[in-house]
Amino acid sequence: MRIVVLGAGVVGVTAAYELASDGHEVVVVDRQEKAAMETSFSNAGMVSPGHAYTWASPRAPGILWDSLFRDDVALRLKLRADPRMWAWCWRFLKECSAERAAINTGHKVRLCLYSQQRFEEIHRRHGFDYDRRTQGAIYVYRDRDHYERGVGAMRVLTDNGVGLRPVSTDEAVAIEPALAPDRANIAGAIHCPTDESGDCHRFTNALAGHCAEQLGVEFRWSTNVTRVRAEGDRVVGVDTDRGALQGDAYVLALGCYSPGIGRPLGLDLPVYPVKGYALTVPIEDRHQGAPSLCGVDEKYLIAWTRLGQRMRVTATAEFNGFDRSLSERDLAHMTNTIRRLFPDGGAYEKASRWAGLRPMTPKGTPILGASPKRNLYLDTGHGHIGWTMSMGSARILADIIGGKTPEIDLAGLTLADA
Repeated sequence: MRIVVLGAGVVGVTAAYELASDGHEVVVVDRQEKAAMETSFSNAGMVSPGHAYTWASPRAPGILWDSLFRDDVALRLKLRADPRMWAWCWRFLKECSAERAAINTGHKVRLCLYSQQRFEEIHRRHGFDYDRRTQGAIYVYRDRDHYERGVGAMRVLTDNGVGLRPVSTDEAVAIEPALAPDRANIAGAIHCPTDESGDCHRFTNALAGHCAEQLGVEFRWSTNVTRVRAEGDRVVGVDTDRGALQGDAYVLALGCYSPGIGRPLGLDLPVYPVKGYALTVPIEDRHQGAPSLCGVDEKYLIAWTRLGQRMRVTATAEFNGFDRSLSERDLAHMTNTIRRLFPDGGAYEKASRWAGLRPMTPKGTPILGASPKRNLYLDTGHGHIGWTMSMGSARILADIIGGKTPEIDLAGLTLADA
C-alpha cells in the first residue's frame, strides 16, 4: 500500500522504517526541516524498561498539590483556564490507585521489553552510531524509607521480566564511581544491568537517512499538516500548506498535536502535552567525574545520560499547555541537584538549555493500532519514555496494517483502552 505517516519524531520514523521494510510505499510528513526536532530532540536518552512505572500512582495527587507551592517537585501543575487540561487531569487522577498503577505499569513494561528486543535487532542489522551505551542504569534513592518503598514497588517490573537488583550505597558507588562525591546522601539504589542509553535525535536521523536512501521512503520536510479529510468511515486525503497528499492508509504519529488533528474526525485522544526540561553539558576534560551509566535521582526524578562527550540531564513534568518557554528559575533546581550529584561531571556553565513537550496519556501507555476510520492508524501518546517504546510500537503498527497478529498482547495499548 501507499501509506502516509504524519510526524517524523522517533515514533513516526520508526513506523516508516517498519512499514517500508514490509514493502509498503511510505511518505512521511513533518513541519520541521529534519527528523526528531521536537519531543525527540533532547530527551533523557534512556531505553529503560527498568523505569517503566506509570506516573499515575497513589503519590501523584499529593505531588501535584505540593507543586502549587514549591519548585522542587517532579510533577508541576500550572493553574490555567484550559478545559482540556482539567479533563485530562481528571482522567489521570482516576488512574492513581495502587491497583490501576500496577495494571498500567504492567502493560507499559510489556511493550518496553518487546521494543528493546527490536532495538537490539536493528542494532545488529545496521549498527547506527548514536552514542549507544549498554552498561545498564542506576536508580538512586536519597532516604531509607523511599529506598525501601522503591524496592517493594519494583516487583511489578521484575514479575514482568525486568532484571532489577537492590544495591547498597557502597555497591552503587562501585557500579558508578562518579557517585562517590555524594555518597553521604545516597541511602541505596536499584541497578538494572539491561537498560541502555543513547542519543535519540542522532538515532532517529540515522534511521531516517536509511529509510530514504535504502528503503525509498519519501520525506516531506517543512510541511504543515492542516487537515485530515474523511468521507464516511475512511480517510481520503491530507491537506498541507504545500498541497494535498493521498494514500491507501494513514498513520497519526504527531505526538502532542495528534488530538487537534483527530478531533475533527471524531477521535477522542486523551493525549496532553507535559513539559520537560533538559540540559546538555559538555564533559570536556572531566572524564573521571562524569557518569558512565545512565540513571535517575528518584527523589526529584532527575535523569542523566552519558552521550559521548556530553551529559544529558532532564527533569520535571509540568502541566502547562503548549507553553515551551524556559527561565533560569525553571532550571535552577535540576542544575543544583545534578551539580551536587556529580560536582566534577562537566562544564555546567556551558550547558545548552531546552524545553519540550511529552505527549502523555493518563494511563502512561501509548495508543496503538486501529481507529474508527478504517484506514487511519494510531501511533501516539508515548509520553516520557517514548524512545524506549518506539521500535516495539512501530512493529505492532506494521503488523496490524499488514493484517498480521502482533507478537505481544495489545491489552492496555489501544484506543478502546485509552
